[in-house]
Amino acid sequence: MKHKKQTLLSRISNPKYIMVYATVGIFLIIYLFGALLYGDKGFTTLRTFVNMFIDNAYYGISAVGMTMVLITGGIDLSVGAVASLTGMFIAYGNTVLGIHPALCIAAALVVGVGLGLLMGTAIHYLNMPPFITTLTGMFLARGACSLISRESIDISHPMIDALAKFKIYFMRPENGEWVKIKPIAFVNFNLILFLVMIAVGIIILQKTRFGRNVYAIGGNEQSAKLMGLPVARTKVLVYGFNGLCSVLAGVAYALYVKSGWNLSLQGGELEVITCAVIGGTLLTGGVGYMIGTMFGVLLKSVIPALITFNGNLLSWWGKIATGALLLLFIGIQRAVVTYTGRKKAD
Repeated sequence: MKHKKQTLLSRISNPKYIMVYATVGIFLIIYLFGALLYGDKGFTTLRTFVNMFIDNAYYGISAVGMTMVLITGGIDLSVGAVASLTGMFIAYGNTVLGIHPALCIAAALVVGVGLGLLMGTAIHYLNMPPFITTLTGMFLARGACSLISRESIDISHPMIDALAKFKIYFMRPENGEWVKIKPIAFVNFNLILFLVMIAVGIIILQKTRFGRNVYAIGGNEQSAKLMGLPVARTKVLVYGFNGLCSVLAGVAYALYVKSGWNLSLQGGELEVITCAVIGGTLLTGGVGYMIGTMFGVLLKSVIPALITFNGNLLSWWGKIATGALLLLFIGIQRAVVTYTGRKKAD
């Protein structure tokens, strides 16, 4: 029993979890700060908390794939453009060409996953830097968006309307009946998709051999090769999975705005990377957890919520605060890497 307690304690105190602890801790501090200032204005209601997820669900979906890419030591700058291209496929395909949205989404999946696999192949077999390779992918996807249309196209179809309006309301018992919690709080399709992708990411990384290979490649790719791990297949599939997440993020964004536009989600790749990094994923690879990414999305969402409840600050303060948070977490990452390196040397 004592041995089990020591093992559990050693696992909890592992330096690689420090980033996740930092993310959760800073979120709780900021949330408590907001509760003290704006608790009487509704900041602590269930509706406000859930809306933090809903308003950034599409970033969170994409961040699931980005987390895996960063764990391998790579990066993908094409995610925002691929998500935008997905919206254009749905909007132009359905509204202009009259194609069913399901077929448009299927076509986007083929293109998005195919582009991811192609970039992963180029990165591994041609030894091309991930930054340049995925930057090229971003230009290709963004250019394709502009070729399809330079105008915003509305999406109106029963399937899209049904998914966009889908809600599961939070209920509570009152006088023997179940009534909606006030202020009205609900879970929509985008949030469900985000949570499902987080669960899928957790299972892949923590419960499968593929996930263990992802961590091994990020820790030391040369050692992974010497151990006989399928490095090439793993890296290519990781970028393919990230392409899948980008397409699903594009579907979620299309449901959120009910339109497609060639310039939508510009800079979205930076938002996605930010969610993963402040969620505890090391930019140097080898460390990262989906739970941390989920809290990274929450942490990134709570700052705009505070600004909204304040009412006197410009929205750009949210960008400044997010930049400061990102700088803080990169500093923490550097400290963790240095500490871990010294510990191994000893």
